[in-house]
Amino acid sequence: MDVRRKGGAPVLEIKKTNGVTFLSFPLLERTGLVRHAFSTRLGGVSQGDFATMNFSFTRGDDREAVLENYSRMAGALGVMRERMVLTWQTHTTNVRRVYPEDAGKGIVRERDYRDVDGLITDVPGMTLVTFFADCVPLYFLDPVHRAIGLSHSGWRGTVKRMGAVTLSEMERAFGTRPEDVLACIGPSICRDCYEVGDDVAGEFGAAFSAAACGRMLTPKKDRKFFLDLWEANRTVLLEAGVREDHLSVTDICTRCNPELLFSHRWSAEKRGNLCAFLSPI
Repeated sequence: MDVRRKGGAPVLEIKKTNGVTFLSFPLLERTGLVRHAFSTRLGGVSQGDFATMNFSFTRGDDREAVLENYSRMAGALGVMRERMVLTWQTHTTNVRRVYPEDAGKGIVRERDYRDVDGLITDVPGMTLVTFFADCVPLYFLDPVHRAIGLSHSGWRGTVKRMGAVTLSEMERAFGTRPEDVLACIGPSICRDCYEVGDDVAGEFGAAFSAAACGRMLTPKKDRKFFLDLWEANRTVLLEAGVREDHLSVTDICTRCNPELLFSHRWSAEKRGNLCAFLSPI
């Protein structure tokens, strides 16, 4: 597979199980404490603009096809579809703790919550699920307390430090210490593809130091900037106490790989949604 990567040595591994192609972080994989994935477009049954592995029920895809896609991913990961729990993302920094009674919410049961962009749990076998098509997935594993977190961080969430908020919620719920946490910044849009206006750049200027903004923002003409969400989230996590050697940052951009991944910047509304999956064993 011709995957366009950023940087030097590959970070993410490409895996294929039971016909389902997904991406995996060795940092998490080698612990043996979780099952996880970032989905690709490959291995599902959806058609047309959703081809083939779409996980959104709200973009116009056939519901039965989406359910089959979840079943296939569950099989590839060795988890139960009926124990997956989905976010209801609206670019907040709201994080919800998942309990056994939440199993299946968003897939086979109605969600009794909304405006939730992050999930945390310490229940073995529960699979957290978040949605993406350029925004940043954040994976967290606390190996001491066997707890996990999974969050969605677009530019709004990043400015409001969604990564730090998730860590704080894990500390409150499980006693998690940031220095123990293994964290991963998942596939999302890279700085070479993500142009923003001075209004967005101004939000980052107000939220981060001048030195940090110098690493995140590259000025262009006409009051435009390239924004590096990978570096911004890396800064958030390091400042929150995650150790640099416990942090893995994606080398795969969603927009640079339209044959492999859905990207809003590439195809706007004519697309499906990718998902991040994380489950404690």
